[in-house]
Amino acid sequence: MNFSRLKPVIRKEFIQVRRDPISLTLLLILPAFILVMFGYALNFDVKHLSLALVDLDRSQASQELVRKITSSEYFDLKFRLESISEIDPLFDREKIKLAVVIPRYFARDLASGGSPAVQVLADGTNSTTALTGLGYLSNIFLQYSLKLNLELLQKSGRQQLAWPVDSRVRVWYNPELKSSRFLVPGLMAFVLMIIIVLATALSIVREKEKGTMDQLLLSPLGPAEMIIGKIIPYLILSLLGAHLVLLAGWLLFGIAIEGSYPLLLLILVIFLFCGLSQGILVSTVASSQQVAFLLAGLSTLLPTFILSGFVFPIRNMPPVIQAITYLIPARYFLVGLRAIILKGASLVSFYREIIFLAIYGLLVTAVSLVRLKKSLAK
Repeated sequence: MNFSRLKPVIRKEFIQVRRDPISLTLLLILPAFILVMFGYALNFDVKHLSLALVDLDRSQASQELVRKITSSEYFDLKFRLESISEIDPLFDREKIKLAVVIPRYFARDLASGGSPAVQVLADGTNSTTALTGLGYLSNIFLQYSLKLNLELLQKSGRQQLAWPVDSRVRVWYNPELKSSRFLVPGLMAFVLMIIIVLATALSIVREKEKGTMDQLLLSPLGPAEMIIGKIIPYLILSLLGAHLVLLAGWLLFGIAIEGSYPLLLLILVIFLFCGLSQGILVSTVASSQQVAFLLAGLSTLLPTFILSGFVFPIRNMPPVIQAITYLIPARYFLVGLRAIILKGASLVSFYREIIFLAIYGLLVTAVSLVRLKKSLAK
């Protein structure tokens, strides 16, 4: 391979991209813009659930329980109702997500050592929200019951109390349990993969339609030199776009790089190489920009969103689908990216993912070379 012959191709690509504002926007500005939009729109934190309350007891004990429920950020008390029959219309109009019914004689049963049943109703149309809200309420009821039991034991003369199990919970890497810390790295992989494949495929197919690709085919450049010469400019621009995404994640969502920057740069370059190779492969199949747009979208959008572990855990998928996920490069990139950014992990934790990414990129590049040689032979 003669590297001196690559310089004109690289220079030509930079000039072409500079003259094409659409490609510049796709590679530099659009990834960060999509990250901001999706980063704020995709949020799995369940807070401020609308709540209706039916307090049939109206005692000091029931009011204390109500205060415990409404003092958290998880629930917003929207309606205080007089009867249970008023709950159904609110659920039908989607005015509330949960309803709590405190029975009559709630305080009397507590004082006598009984266990009054507090009824909780939930709108199950959104199962995730319903289960999360029920979990919050169950925890509040548990804490309230423990407090009452502690007071009863102290009244019985036991001043020193020891629980059988003393649990001390610590959450690593994401103490606030913010979904953005999990989603933003995934969004980075999702956005970069789509934009890179799309931009690369469209730029090459556009050359085919304009006839400039035929001029390259008549040059002394070999297929490998042509592919490398086209990849290098887009790789550099994609790296700049990726760093803009990292900057946006840090400024807007507080997602800092906890691990090694050289490791992050290594896995980022390999992932971008995979995306660029896939874009070139799409361009060898597509005959027009419309077809290239469709193939690039189909090969990146749904696979990266659904099968990479970005949103849905791979371990919960059927075995057949899990096997398919091994063909998705974003799966390997996400493991390494989250390990570096969130955990500050070393190469030992994700070296397999880097190897798989490199193999994927080399295989796709090889297939692109074969298809390009066939087109040269025609």
